[in-house]
Amino acid sequence: MARVKVALPETFLFTVKIPVRITDLNYGAHLGNDALLSILHEARVQFLQHIGLPEFEPETQLGLIMADVAIEYKGEAFHGDVLHIQLAAADLNKYGFDVAYWVKAQDDREIARAKTGMLCFDYNTRKLRALPTGIIARLPEHK
Repeated sequence: MARVKVALPETFLFTVKIPVRITDLNYGAHLGNDALLSILHEARVQFLQHIGLPEFEPETQLGLIMADVAIEYKGEAFHGDVLHIQLAAADLNKYGFDVAYWVKAQDDREIARAKTGMLCFDYNTRKLRALPTGIIARLPEHK
């Protein structure tokens, strides 16, 4: 069976630290896959704020929509671990970009690699919109 492989960029633009909470654990007493996806969401929101691109603007109803997600699990994380999540933009195109994530524990154990495909979306018209040119300059693409 083919496995998901997430390619990581050579450099990252931003790092966020997020602790694993007791509610993030599953029945195996380690970080659950659903909790990791929520943690990646939080990391992405902080990354987007860092570059000045809100994930959603209630006033204008403009924002981003997730087109896809891939997660390659590499190790376990446990309650009390602090995840160090490095983020970068990749594969910029007319309508969006990928966000690449490299997740490690505080002791440098690799936990996961992930990517989310983000598209600019107009929630008024329910259609894609072009990536704003001002944002392109703030999203140095790393391959």
